[in-house]
Amino acid sequence: MSIIPNIFGGRRSNVYDPLSLDIFDPFGGSPFSTPHVPSFGGEGNAIANTRVDWKETAEAHVFSVELPGLKKEEVKVEVEEGRVLQISGERSREKEEKDDKWHRIERSSGKFLRRFRLPENAKMDEIKAGMENGVLVVTVPKEEEKKPQLKSIQISG
Repeated sequence: MSIIPNIFGGRRSNVYDPLSLDIFDPFGGSPFSTPHVPSFGGEGNAIANTRVDWKETAEAHVFSVELPGLKKEEVKVEVEEGRVLQISGERSREKEEKDDKWHRIERSSGKFLRRFRLPENAKMDEIKAGMENGVLVVTVPKEEEKKPQLKSIQISG
């Protein structure tokens, strides 16, 4: 599903939508070189509505994910081989009672999955995650940048 509006009519295209790719990889080559990941399909697919901000500081990569109404037990944060951070979960549909009369349903429900390829300098064993007020924050520390050491060479003569 593309989040880019279609202004030319016809079918929607997600060719220019970097967030529609299975793995967002700003550090790799072509976006088409990532392996295909089966997406969760069907009614109420919430993947397009799962908003993620990714910022890089001097010390870490920080992911902030909007997950309103979800408990931390309903969310998974995993790391796959190849330095891929995977955030997934499921928003349950509100239970309908026999006498309920719905006028509008705008909140999405269903499974969501977001994947991000982490850079080489990510400390994979030190990733931390916390959730507060419907926002999941995943912090991936970075290795210190190795500065070249200078060695003085004695000049003979």
